[in-house]
Amino acid sequence: MLPHKFVVFGFILSLFCSPLLAAVPSPDNPDEQNEAMRKLASALTVSASVEVAVADNPGLSAMRARAEAMSAIPSQLGTLPDPTLSFNALNLPVDTFNVGQEGMTQMQIGFGQKFPFPGKLGLREDAAGHEAKAAGIEVEESRLWLIRNVRSTWWRLFYVDQALNIINNNKVLLRQFVEIAQTKYKVGKGLQQDVLLAQLELSKLLDQEVQLSGMRRNEEARLNALLNWPTMRRLTLQHPIVLELPALRQERVLQKQAETLRPLLIAQQSRINAAHSRVALAKKDYYPDFNVGLAYGFRSGSNPDGSDRPDMASLRFSMNLPLYSGSKQDKAVDQRNSELLQQNYRLADAREQVHAQISQAMADYQRASEQVILFKTGIIPQSRQTVDSMLAGYQVNKVDFLNLVRAQLTLYNYEIQYWLSFSTAQQALAALEAVVGSETIYAGDNS
Repeated sequence: MLPHKFVVFGFILSLFCSPLLAAVPSPDNPDEQNEAMRKLASALTVSASVEVAVADNPGLSAMRARAEAMSAIPSQLGTLPDPTLSFNALNLPVDTFNVGQEGMTQMQIGFGQKFPFPGKLGLREDAAGHEAKAAGIEVEESRLWLIRNVRSTWWRLFYVDQALNIINNNKVLLRQFVEIAQTKYKVGKGLQQDVLLAQLELSKLLDQEVQLSGMRRNEEARLNALLNWPTMRRLTLQHPIVLELPALRQERVLQKQAETLRPLLIAQQSRINAAHSRVALAKKDYYPDFNVGLAYGFRSGSNPDGSDRPDMASLRFSMNLPLYSGSKQDKAVDQRNSELLQQNYRLADAREQVHAQISQAMADYQRASEQVILFKTGIIPQSRQTVDSMLAGYQVNKVDFLNLVRAQLTLYNYEIQYWLSFSTAQQALAALEAVVGSETIYAGDNS
């Protein structure tokens, strides 16, 4: 009996010490240390991910190109229409087509220019300028959401890595649990059901590993796409050293801050300004535009008295008459006023959405951060104490094997939930910075 107890006790001791020993780097193998340092140096941090995405993401580059294209529009609309140059043959006799036969015949060159009513060009340029400004601001909005998506994906990948690491430790423990159960069963000190249940728990763990591995591949592909890297590229994360969750500013402060900093709201205000310019332009359309032209006619042949026929100059002036204002200009003003009202409603709706997004992100962060504290300071330490107590009881046959196994699995499940809550809190922070439009969301920030 005594040798058997020593075997089991030594097995259990090695079981709980082996993960700790495995976590300590061996000073006797410098090659392994150098390889580990090389991998760490090439690992991807969350800040490096953001830098790569902002520089290389094609979606953000497309938004920049769109903004550059729209910035070229205002000067086009604020410039006079191209002048016209004309060449005309006037009053040619159709019997001979002789340009010197008739005194009315002339070869004419003309120049014309259209002049919109004063103020129209400026209003068109203003409207396009406000739209171009909105497009430029939308680049910043897209950048904020790209950063949010990168950070959220990075932290989801971080959680999966932590969960896989915990499962690997679980696998080692459960395999050793199976061996312990088999050893006790062979010597008549255990039950076959302990062996079967331990094997079942190990199979469940392998199923969780398969699911998490698939989840990691999905998140890895998603992050690669955001970074504009090949989706099959394998990623190694450099886990942060400091794992603290900061305190935030009050919700009303963040909402007020978002109203002045959130690019979405600023861009919408620019669209309202553009709509105002279009209303003013529609009212200007009650006034006519002007066309001015100058022509010079060359004549051939002689007058009856033998003198040369003089050349002729012509001046032309015309304007459009808004005679159908009831069905045209009036309707255009109504249209532009409705569009202005639409943009105002969109601003109000966007503002409410921003407030809701801030409230939701703060609620998510508060819930997740409270769970992190609860797991870190309460549940996990208590669960470890339970495992230690059951281990001591198992050594003197006061606790059955199944309860010991389940207590250990419960501890690791709590550790997985801890990392899930921590990852959720970090994702909430990423979302909050995006919806506020600034990184200065933390208590103590003076900027």
